[in-house]
Amino acid sequence: MTTTPPPPPPEVLRVLVVDDQPLMRSGFSMMLSAEDDITVIGDAADGAAAIEACRELRPDVVLMDVQMPGMDGIEATTRIVAEGLSRVLILTTFDRDDYLFDALRAGAGGFLLKNSDPDDLVDGIRAVAHGHALLAPEVTRRVIEKMTTSPSAPTPAETTSGTTPSATTSPASPSASTPSAATPSASSRALDVLTARELEVLRHVARGLSNAEIAAELVVGEATVKSHVSACLSKLHLRDRVQAVVLAYEAGLVHPGD
Repeated sequence: MTTTPPPPPPEVLRVLVVDDQPLMRSGFSMMLSAEDDITVIGDAADGAAAIEACRELRPDVVLMDVQMPGMDGIEATTRIVAEGLSRVLILTTFDRDDYLFDALRAGAGGFLLKNSDPDDLVDGIRAVAHGHALLAPEVTRRVIEKMTTSPSAPTPAETTSGTTPSATTSPASPSASTPSAATPSASSRALDVLTARELEVLRHVARGLSNAEIAAELVVGEATVKSHVSACLSKLHLRDRVQAVVLAYEAGLVHPGD
C-alpha cells in the first residue's frame, strides 16, 4: 500500500508521548515543554490509543514506549508508519536486541533508552522530526554487527526510515548509495576521499562512540567532531551515521569485536 510520508516539520515540533505509566508521561511532557521549539500536544497509555491520537492530532513525532498493555509500541509503530501518521522515536527501559531490531523493522526513526541524557532525548526528537535516523550509542555496535553478519537483519535502508544520536546526522541524499551493496574493495576505495582526521573520527563512530566521547578521545571540541562526521557523510554520499558505520566495517576500517 502506497502511503504519503509526513510533511516537513514546522518550526515548533508537535510531540505525542506514549507510555503506560502516568508519571513517565507527565515527566516527559514537562521536560519537553520547557523547549521553545517543542510542544507536547497529547499523550496515550497504550498503542491503540496512540494510533487514534495520531489520526486526530497528527503529531510530528511520537515518543513511544515498547512494553504496554494491549497493543505494544512495536505494533503501534508499524501501523503509525504504514499510515504515514507521524515519525516515531522509540524510548524504552529495556536494552534488548529483539526490541531494537523489531523497532527498526517497524519503521521507527530512532531508538533510545530511558536512561539517556535529557539533552540527547531532545536532540533525538529534533533529528527524527527532520527525517534523520537515531540510535543510542550503546546499541550502535550491535546493530552494525548484526547487519554485517546476518542476511536476515535489517538493511541500512530499513534503519533510516525516518540515525543519530546524540550524534550528528545528515539529510537523506537522492544519490546515497547503500554500503551493504558494495564490495569490500569498493568500500575501501570509497574511504580514499576522507582526510586522515576524518578516517580517525569514522573509526571511533564505528566503535559506537558518541560525539562527546570522540571529542574526549581526540582532545578536540564536540563541534569539531560534529563537523568531521558531517564531512564524512557528505563525502561518502551516505544518508546517516548508521550507513557510515556499516561502510567502515565493510571497508575493514574496524572489525566486529574491536
